Amino acid sequence: MSLPLTLEFDQTLAIITFTNPARGNALDLAMAHAFAGAIEQVAENPQVRALLITAQGKQFCVGGDVNSMADPSRPLTDTLRELLEPVHAAMAVLKSFSFPVVCALNGAVGGGGIGLGLCGDLVLAASSMKLRGGYSAIGLTPDVGGSWFITRRAGAARAKEIFLTNRPFNAEECLRIGLIDAVHPDDELHAAALKLAHQLANGPAAAQARIKSLIDHATHRTLEQQLEAERDSMYASGESEDGKEGVRAFIEKRTPKFG
Repeated sequence: MSLPLTLEFDQTLAIITFTNPARGNALDLAMAHAFAGAIEQVAENPQVRALLITAQGKQFCVGGDVNSMADPSRPLTDTLRELLEPVHAAMAVLKSFSFPVVCALNGAVGGGGIGLGLCGDLVLAASSMKLRGGYSAIGLTPDVGGSWFITRRAGAARAKEIFLTNRPFNAEECLRIGLIDAVHPDDELHAAALKLAHQLANGPAAAQARIKSLIDHATHRTLEQQLEAERDSMYASGESEDGKEGVRAFIEKRTPKFG
């Protein structure tokens, strides 16, 4: 049996790769537990400054294992609970990461794969990528954060269209409506995502964390509250060694060396 995913650490970059292309990298019980375990390891590693989530094969993640849901020997709710509890807990931890998360989407992205694919701060896609909700077609509802990520990236009206009509959205359409941030030829996606993830992993960690925090909280604050938060973040950044190094490097016309 193929391992559902691998986790590797490349200096300050963590890389999670889904490795069961024969099954479309389906989100089954093995994948759910492996993903939860990988996220826990990333969270426990103080050296990590960026995370890349990617997949082998022609499909990023086709979604949940519907065949296992049809097991007549047990209630469907038991199967769903067993699957969702570990992966939902992992998604909550992932969302709390202060460092940048990059996702690289190839081929089919469906069902629970939507949450896994759109959880990144930056999301790149291959030209072949196609996203499809699919839940209501079998009488179910979104999970793994899919409804949360799509609503925040593309708005409530678009999220309803995706999950109620179940029509597929290709990569260019996903780019146009803001679901993803860039489209690359299939054979260039991995290199582009890896380059971006390494760039972020070598960036000013504390400043990047402050940027994420400012943006994540912006919709819940008044302008005055956001200005105050921006002021405090700027002062903290100005007092940091990274801030001082960044300014010196700009003046000296060289690449900064962040700690």
